[in-house]
Amino acid sequence: MTDTIVGAVTPAPGKRGSGTNYGGRVTHPAVAALATIAQWPELVEPIAEVREALTALRWHQALRRRIPESAAESRVRGAQASGELEGSRLPVDLVREYIAGARAWPVDPDPVEDVMRGIVAATAASEEIRGQVLGAPAQALARLHVAAIGHLVDADARRRPGARIPADTVGRPRAAGEVCEELVDVGPPPAPGEVAQRLSLVSELVRGHGAVPAVVLCAVVHAEVATVRPFTRGNAIVARALERALVQATGLDPTGVAVTELGHFRQTMPAYVGALAAYATGSRDGVRIWLEHCCQAYAAAAQEGRIVADAVLAGRLPR
Repeated sequence: MTDTIVGAVTPAPGKRGSGTNYGGRVTHPAVAALATIAQWPELVEPIAEVREALTALRWHQALRRRIPESAAESRVRGAQASGELEGSRLPVDLVREYIAGARAWPVDPDPVEDVMRGIVAATAASEEIRGQVLGAPAQALARLHVAAIGHLVDADARRRPGARIPADTVGRPRAAGEVCEELVDVGPPPAPGEVAQRLSLVSELVRGHGAVPAVVLCAVVHAEVATVRPFTRGNAIVARALERALVQATGLDPTGVAVTELGHFRQTMPAYVGALAAYATGSRDGVRIWLEHCCQAYAAAAQEGRIVADAVLAGRLPR
């Protein structure tokens, strides 16, 4: 199965080249292909607009001295929007209290609280892994998955019907016999045997980030994790948290104030899932649809980041 951009741009077996040479440095074929995709005529202008919007955000007056406070509020609003994309709605003020540790999670949570607890943890972990993600993407991915579903672990889950998540499935890709029932509208996920190969290609893309425009890299890595669905649960949550970390680590938004998750949600959940489904076809049009969706999302993320920075500058955030 190669119905995604990573599969589509990688040379067929027996035809794999050594990649493209950039100033004496050989680049992986998939990295070189993504660099080419960034030059598609219909993407050149949207990518430039994203860069311009995020550069303008970087120079906001509030971010001269108050980046940590602004970035923290971005994670609050990002977690709330990520919950909306999972069908779990909590008021932003409540999410803020959970992230700040000012409110304890219920002992007997309902399904919405269960999902939001993982989202809050994964969004917070995106800040912790940003220094690791470019050099060790596989480890960063595993850490985000532990954050997203670690609270659902049950050591006896394999033996007890109706239990939650077996401890040995956390932080590692699906193995033979393990299935994922998430994002069914995107299409069937690859079999476990293909997952490791696809994740290896994702790691190659991230490590080759210097040869790929950050807009394209962040968008494709998000889509790959969400469509490959390497884990039994929590894939889209992890994909959005990983995207947030990459947007900051690659320098697309070094402040961490852009609210990437809200950028996706602003286009509605059906549009988000539909764009992922288009990407999963591996067609040129499908990949274009996803990348255009992400360009719109990042531009909206920058706009929301300015709203956050304005609120911080005016002292309007709740204490």
